Amino acid sequence: MGCTGFEGVEERIQDIRRRDRRYARNAYFFVLDALDHTIVHLGRDAKTGEERHIGGRELLEGIREFASDQFGPMASLVFENWGVTATEDFGEIVFNLIDAGMLSRRAEDSRLDFVDGYDFRDAFAASFRERLAAISAAQ
Repeated sequence: MGCTGFEGVEERIQDIRRRDRRYARNAYFFVLDALDHTIVHLGRDAKTGEERHIGGRELLEGIREFASDQFGPMASLVFENWGVTATEDFGEIVFNLIDAGMLSRRAEDSRLDFVDGYDFRDAFAASFRERLAAISAAQ
């Protein structure tokens, strides 16, 4: 997924939500922020075009990392509040953004890239346990 331009982001997300009310506006902003995070984390921020592209599985990992940083073990509850209950929902959000012209895609990109990515509760609980173990080991 690649960004194509962000003028009028709020209005474009409102338009998406008029057509598809499943997800809160914050879920869309979060995905855009997680995409930026992932692009930087993978070192693609200085690249352009195809070299900058992030695939669905890469984005899911970026979402997991970004959500862990932003929300810790509460991430799954935040997502649930936004209407996002499985990684497939992130695929729906991404493809809504693509349909609105806010993200680009390659021919091989598919909603299926987001299927069965990870269980939210397990992923964020494990991340939290890792942080606690690191803090305990440092003392």
